[in-house]
Amino acid sequence: MIPPPPPPVDAAVLQPVLERMPDPAAQAETAALEGELAAAFGAAHAVAVSSGTAALHTALVACGIGAGDEVLLPAATVMMTVAAIVEAGAHPVFVDAAVGGGLDLADLSAKVSARSRAIVPVHLYGRCDGLGELVALARHHRLMVIEDACQAQGSVHHGQAAGTVGDVGCFSLKDGKLYAAGEGGYLLTGDPIIAARAAAYRTHWAVGAPGMPARSRLGRNYRLPELSAAVARHQLPGFPAALARRRAQSAALIECVGDLPGLDVIGPGPGEEPNGYSPLWSITLPEPRAFARRLADAGVPNSVGTFGLCAAPLHPACRLLDPAPCPAAADRLDRLLAVVVGAKDTEADLRAYARIIQKEALAWTEQST
Repeated sequence: MIPPPPPPVDAAVLQPVLERMPDPAAQAETAALEGELAAAFGAAHAVAVSSGTAALHTALVACGIGAGDEVLLPAATVMMTVAAIVEAGAHPVFVDAAVGGGLDLADLSAKVSARSRAIVPVHLYGRCDGLGELVALARHHRLMVIEDACQAQGSVHHGQAAGTVGDVGCFSLKDGKLYAAGEGGYLLTGDPIIAARAAAYRTHWAVGAPGMPARSRLGRNYRLPELSAAVARHQLPGFPAALARRRAQSAALIECVGDLPGLDVIGPGPGEEPNGYSPLWSITLPEPRAFARRLADAGVPNSVGTFGLCAAPLHPACRLLDPAPCPAAADRLDRLLAVVVGAKDTEADLRAYARIIQKEALAWTEQST
């Protein structure tokens, strides 16, 4: 049984904010949200910003990463992560995928250089496979770990919340995430200096940080609007129910599809409790990317077929970065079926998706024989 969807946002939660406007120095809702986020996810500090990408960029700057530095990240990633690293002035170094998921630690170690400053693991679809080993390796190389957990709200790695395992965790509040406010983001950290720098950077350094007085540096306008903060505060108590619903939705779709030739379910790794962001399969049919596009055309939204997800070194936007090939990551994404599940998808919607997947997979198999 799939739990019911969350109720719509009550417009009354915005009224107190609207009554205070115009209020150029408004921060009451944001400050309250930050305390509630820290408590909800077991972090010492939370800093709210205007988007998940802003959270990543802010975290990199707060960790002292900039021009001339290298940041290692998965080749199996989205462009928003790459954009944040480039915007910080650093150079992204793509790491190939391991056979069972996560980063290839041997490839990562081979690519660490004197310029390396940080690793940004990207928890696509709420998966954190290999995160513990990755953090241990980062500590060995004296590298910061900035988790891109924008799709991993509620995921758990060996009993610890995603985004709280490394030095900083970055999250998105964009619609479509399990916990959303229309737009926005936040970062979690246990380091008070990183938190203070992030808070200063997101508001043009109008406030100071340890050793960095107010107005001594340039920052950005990455403030989270008070109206968005109010919505985020309203939604936060319902997050456990939203998490349970998404996990149930993903499990239900996998069950409805069943044991289908050409599709192998990608389960979580040992000690992993993903949030169910998307049900995942590995496509073993011929021309898997074309099959993913076929599903998208037939009405099943998915990352590869609908949005053209590919390994970062193959993305046109990364050509000027002169990336090294990462064939395992490219093959893994070529064969990935990650169905986009929405908060409002009903059991009937999921059964319809399953029927389409079954029908198209069987037809694809017949065409290939």
